[in-house]
Amino acid sequence: MSTVNIVMATYQGERFLSEQIESILRSGYTDWCLHIADDGSADRTVEIAKSYEARYPERIHVHVNRENRGHALNFLSALLRAAGEKDQGTHSSNVPAYYMFCDQDDVWMPDKIERTLNYMRQMEKKYGKRIPAAVFTDVRVVDENLMQLYRSFYAVGRLNTKKLDLPHILMENKMIGCTVMMNEALVSRIETLPEHARYHDWWIAILAAAFGHIGYYPEATMYYRQHGNNVVGTGDYRDYVRNRAAALRQQKEALLKCQLQAEDFYRIYQTALDKRAARTIREFAALHERAWLVRRWKLLRYGYFKTGLLRNIGVMLLL
Repeated sequence: MSTVNIVMATYQGERFLSEQIESILRSGYTDWCLHIADDGSADRTVEIAKSYEARYPERIHVHVNRENRGHALNFLSALLRAAGEKDQGTHSSNVPAYYMFCDQDDVWMPDKIERTLNYMRQMEKKYGKRIPAAVFTDVRVVDENLMQLYRSFYAVGRLNTKKLDLPHILMENKMIGCTVMMNEALVSRIETLPEHARYHDWWIAILAAAFGHIGYYPEATMYYRQHGNNVVGTGDYRDYVRNRAAALRQQKEALLKCQLQAEDFYRIYQTALDKRAARTIREFAALHERAWLVRRWKLLRYGYFKTGLLRNIGVMLLL
């Protein structure tokens, strides 16, 4: 069996942490290891995590950061630690490793790991195990008591999961991090932790789109809990439109942050990228330096689009 390394980032997560860990322990697929990285919690998060580590020392490992790193860097650095443990012999180096992200406050379905891994293996059968690959799935959106709000995150958000090419991913992240699985070929591509990664899953999405492939499994594999402390939540499409209309300045800043993220990516990987990917990323990163008309021509030339007409009209107006 292949080893699945689950990477969970925690921060002030005492309220739902036990329920999430218990859901992973109920998984039908049993060849997994949970790596918990706490980012300086002041509540009982570490105490709860370490109690599980004491009960399942072969399966659960807890790391506490010396200083707060922030959501994205906590996830990415924890991912590198998990990969390093495999290289040091914690798991057999002859067994292909896969990596999953996990939030502290959701609930996994018992077959989440198995279904995601099966889809990943289909990807590897198609493209080869040496090609970087990421897989993500849909979720059931629920409230804090696990009562269903929306059956499908992607249906309610009207996000096009077929547009997973590099230009689209640079402009709009499609992957929910807590559903993502990465193969070893993708994780081995992480060289330097970025300064301007907006989210850990977005950085991984760009990495997969630039060097390999992204696959979407269109079934829910977990319950995506919405509550007051979520880093990134959800809402319906009308909420999206209202929020964007009311926050034009913030949206302009968000577009600039997307370009800074791409600039970071190009700085780290420019010598490894093929010519087409390098040009696509370089031109996106430099959009804010271009004249008004040139910026819009570049959007059309390279296909830096979001999902849907309204979102793209917003980009055209704000960029």
